[in-house]
Parts: sequence; C-alpha cells; structure tokens
Amino acid sequence: MINLAVLPIVIPLLAGIIVAFFTKRLPLARGFTQVVMLFNTLLVMYIGWQVYTNGSIVLETGGWEAPYGIILVADPLAISLIITTNIIALALAFYAPHVLSKEQEQFYFYFFFFLLITGVSGAFLTGDLFNLFVFFEVLLMASYGLIVLGNGKAQLRESLKYVLLNLFSSILFVTTVAFLYSILGTVNMAQMAERVAEVEQQGVLTGAGILLFFVFATKAAIFPLYYWLPRSYSVPNPVVSAMFGALLTKVGVYSILRVFTLIFNHKPEITHELFIWLAAFTMIFGAIGAISTSNIKLIVAYNIIPAVGYMLMGIGLFTTVSIAGTIYYLIHDMIIKAALFLLVGALAALAGTSDLRKIRGMIHHYPWLGWLFFIGTLSLAGIPPFSGFIGKLLLIQGAVEKEEFGLVVISLLTSLLILYSMIRIFIQGFWGEKDENFERQPKVAKRLILPAAFLLLFSILLGVGAEWFYPTVENISTYLLDPNQYINTVLKE
Repeated sequence: MINLAVLPIVIPLLAGIIVAFFTKRLPLARGFTQVVMLFNTLLVMYIGWQVYTNGSIVLETGGWEAPYGIILVADPLAISLIITTNIIALALAFYAPHVLSKEQEQFYFYFFFFLLITGVSGAFLTGDLFNLFVFFEVLLMASYGLIVLGNGKAQLRESLKYVLLNLFSSILFVTTVAFLYSILGTVNMAQMAERVAEVEQQGVLTGAGILLFFVFATKAAIFPLYYWLPRSYSVPNPVVSAMFGALLTKVGVYSILRVFTLIFNHKPEITHELFIWLAAFTMIFGAIGAISTSNIKLIVAYNIIPAVGYMLMGIGLFTTVSIAGTIYYLIHDMIIKAALFLLVGALAALAGTSDLRKIRGMIHHYPWLGWLFFIGTLSLAGIPPFSGFIGKLLLIQGAVEKEEFGLVVISLLTSLLILYSMIRIFIQGFWGEKDENFERQPKVAKRLILPAAFLLLFSILLGVGAEWFYPTVENISTYLLDPNQYINTVLKE
C-alpha cells in the first residue's frame, strides 16, 4: 500500500519516456497520452480515497528510514492538489491536439507535458527540501521546452526572461537549502520542523526562512516579483498557458503554505505580517494590470497575480479559517485558471485575434463559448454560488477574525476589479452586433469548448457542493496548523 505514493510520479515519467519514442506518429501519441491521463486520474483518486480514509501514506524509498532517505509523503493536502493537477491535465490532453500545430506536437510536446506533471506531483509529494528543489528543476526544465514551442519572436523574447529569472531563483534556492543544512544538519522537512521548534526559530533561522520565501515568491509571482509572469504566460500556445497558469505558480504557493505552517511558524509577527503586506500589494497591482490591457490572453494572465495575493493573505492571517480559505481558493484557482485559458484560447483561435478591440458579437456564432466564459468570469470574481465565492468568504472571515479590516476592503475592491477586467471580454467580445460576414467553425469550436466545460463542471461542483468538500478542507487546515501530526507521521515518534 505504501508504494502507492510513488505512482503519481513514476507513471507520468515512464509515459513521457515512452511517448518520446513515437513523436512522429501523432495519432498514437495523442491516444496514448489521453489513456494514460485517464488512468492516472482514476489512480490518484483511489490513492486520495485511501489517504482520506486511512491517513497519510509515507514511503521511505530504498528502505532508508526517515530522516536519512528520500521520503514521499502523500498527506491530505498533497493528494488533494495531485488529484486537481491530474483532472486539469486530463482536460488538457484532449484540448492539445486541436490547438497545437503538427510541428509543435512533434517537437516533444507530449514528453514535456508528462515531465511537467512528474515535476508538479513530485513537488507536492516530497518530504525533504532538497528534493523539493529537484522537482522544481524537473518542472522548470519541462516548462523551458514548452514555452518555446512555436518558435515565435515574442516567445523567444519572453522565454529568455523566464529562463534567466528562474535560473537565478534556482541558484538562490539551492544556496538557501545548503545554508539551512549547515545550521540544522538535515533537509528532511519533519526533522527541520522539530529542530527549528527546539530553538523557537531564534538566530538566523527567521532570516533563512524569509530567504526561502523569496525563492517561492519568485515562482509564485508575488509582488514585486511578478513582472515576468503576464507576458511569459500569455505568448505560448493556450494549452501551455493553461498548464503554466494552473500549475506552476501554484507549486510556489504550495511551498509557502507547507514550509511556513510546518517549519518557520514561530515568528508570525515577522514572517506572516510580511505576507499580509505583500498579499495586499499583490492583489492591487495584479488587478490593475488586468484592467490595463486589451489583450484577452494577457487579461487572464494578469488575473493569476491577485489570486496568488488571496492565497498569501490566508497564510499570513494564519488561522484555521484563513488556511482553509487558502486551500479552497488554491484548488478553485487551479481549475478556473485552466478553464479560462482554454476558453480565451478558443475565442482567440475562432476570432483570429487576441485583441479585444477587434472582436465583437461572438455569442451570436458560439453561444456555448460565450455562456461558459460568463460562468468562468463569475467564478473567478467570487460571485455565489461558484467556487471562488467559498474561498473568498473564508479568507474574508479569517481577516475579520484577526481585525484586518483594511485587508477586507482591499480584497473586496480587488474582486470588483477582477470582475470588471473579465466582464469587459464578455461585453465587448461576445456581446454587440452580429458580423454577418464571419465564417463559423462549429466543429472546431465544439472540440475546444468541451475540455473547458469539463473543468467548469468541477468549479461549479466545488461551489454548490461546498458542504461536501469543506469538512475535508477544514481537516487539512487543522492538520497543517498542528505540525506535530506531520512530524509524528514521518518520523514515527
């Protein structure tokens, strides 16, 4: 049973290696990818059921007991995010063949796709800081390959910025891990938590924690380290943008959530107060960016930033309700961002442009696309009964409990700006007069809309079925705020 923990990493890795051998036989590569993702999604759901029912699964690879070996920990938080990752990847596997050119698919798209899933799943599962760095590198290598697919001038320009920034943060990451190892004598997160608690995070440990935060903040695109994200995420193919927007920044948020609830949680008046200030600026500047452009892909990309601000707000508030809000919002945002990138990708492909000023009346030609986009907009803005509302409600409730009323005002104002930025696309792009000369492509539209509709179903389910999901999320929040549970599970104390 404990070997189940390694399967979410091994299966996509093996699938990636296999598919790399028949990149020229595209029907086979596409079918193989879709079957593997369907199987892997069902498998991780089964592992999730085992974890929710019987408790966390800890795998000590090679028979080396913790804290000496490589430890994989499938706890409720990790497996919930892996299930969400695989649901998104399943939708993308069916969307990709309809938006990628033959050359892009043959340029090892499916290999990089599986490699990215491997890196993301490994980052969620690993129980030590060094292997978190390793899995970050795996997913970044995959993202380097994916961002240059298409070989356009804008892609090459943005990929250079993306690669240089991530190389710098990777150097800082591994240096900080080495620094922490020299102080604590371990990179196992459970043992690090134990040793930091013994000295109550005194000395340079808080500084090292903040250094680690800036590494994760760079990857999560938190103010002021977000400037690289919007254009880097909007220039690739929509299926790549959806993968990046849904998964990459969320690994950074997950790392902050894990490290600052488990290890560096003893000086909240320093670290978590910093998070609250940065969360406020991240929400404001991200939303302003979203209303400043007429490029529909860029609008969705900018809206990643305030969402990260909401999640950081919950971590900074550091209460059971606010952490539950962060987890709920994290799962919601992974799904809705993927769905919206697919929908604006479909809109741009069908309209022949990403410039909102040149698109009008599309709902007359593609009503399903228009109304699905409208539902996605309401969910992103946090309008009830959709999933964004539940996460924001919990976060605002947490802010009121901590009497952070300024943060409540900023979060509500940000929601209005997000709604305004997205509803512009609906009003200007979908509404308006019908263009009689427009050439419809109903078969293409159907193929592009179905994967996004599949993801929106989960978004709606998270909203209207909140009473089914919230107890699990609340249990995860309580579990995160009691680090002894994680330490005892991993170190068997």
